[in-house]
Amino acid sequence: MTRTCFILLLMRNIASVSSQFNGYNCDASYHSRFPGERDISVYCGVQTITLKINFCPVLFSGYTEADLALNGRHADTQCRGFINNNTFPTAVLFSISLSTLEACGNRLVVSTAYGTNAYGNVSLVQIGNVSGFIDTPDPPTIISYLPGLLYKFSCSYPLEYLVNNSQLASSSAAVSVKDSNGTFVSTLSLILYNDSTYNQPLSIPMAGLALKTRVFAAVKATNLDKRWNILMDYCYTTPSGNPNAELRYDLFFGCYKDAQTTVFENGKSQMGRFSFEVFRFVKHRHQKMSTVFLHCVTKLCRADDCIMLMPICGRRRRRDEEDSPPAASENAILTAGPIITRTGMNKNQIHMSPMNPVTSGLISGVVVLGGVSAGFFLLSVRLMQKSRLLTSSISGVWNPSCK
Repeated sequence: MTRTCFILLLMRNIASVSSQFNGYNCDASYHSRFPGERDISVYCGVQTITLKINFCPVLFSGYTEADLALNGRHADTQCRGFINNNTFPTAVLFSISLSTLEACGNRLVVSTAYGTNAYGNVSLVQIGNVSGFIDTPDPPTIISYLPGLLYKFSCSYPLEYLVNNSQLASSSAAVSVKDSNGTFVSTLSLILYNDSTYNQPLSIPMAGLALKTRVFAAVKATNLDKRWNILMDYCYTTPSGNPNAELRYDLFFGCYKDAQTTVFENGKSQMGRFSFEVFRFVKHRHQKMSTVFLHCVTKLCRADDCIMLMPICGRRRRRDEEDSPPAASENAILTAGPIITRTGMNKNQIHMSPMNPVTSGLISGVVVLGGVSAGFFLLSVRLMQKSRLLTSSISGVWNPSCK
């Protein structure tokens, strides 16, 4: 009787587990367990990091795929994975783009170690380590009978690869515009440059850009009729490639403009141009480098109407300018980056600025005068010593009358 009850209980448990795995490629005899470290596979790709989690132990633990998210960002749907039921066992996949490393809270830490550089020589190279975790949410109760799941991952890349000029991402956006001749589509792009000539694309050294280095940015368009100009409404920066990130620093918007930002062209031609001095985000204070992504909310406007869309700072717009709505396209958000900046100065990189000829001559004169003065001082000391020796020898002569 006891053996029969045990068999019935075992069959009921097996049926319960099988129904729990129903619809997924899971084997109750292998996957009726809590998750372990071996349940996550990490693929460090050239453009994306792919994470693959065995979903069957997650189901056994009482969770669904919607409970798994990157770095605790459970409220953000972009930070969740998706089910792949075409494999055995069923897996949950996460994809992280190298151009938006910190979008879901992933960390980028730069370190220095011995390795092989781009020329095949062994030397000190800088490594960018991307790390994070996937977890389940904590229940809003004091206790829980469900285990808390946590999967950690990391990938290391040569920093030269992550910040190489060829890897400097620049997003584009297609904008549709209607006019009297019909509808045309123009592609807008945001590009970074080294200097005000706007000929040489921005080149970031392996050690990152020094703070306060001036970077030049331009918004360009393709297939743009000469009757239309580019208008940059709002340009700002974030520490990640996510343009909707809450942490941001504004460069210019409306009548506000950052003191280190200069706008050269906006709404007056078929190119928008400005420059700004690079900085670091304070959140990267424990890292050797800081990542800065540039975003610009841009639109196309008819050349005659662009002035009506630009902010009027210090005076009111005339009433006749407000009567007819200006012709313009919808907004497009453009992104460029990451711009890698050094968070500090290496002692080996500290150098003295060259002195001008006047200062150099004065210092030389002081050095010569000091040398001459020191020579006279030593000569006078020497003469005084000789005078004392002569006096001592005269006072020490024996006088026979004193015998």
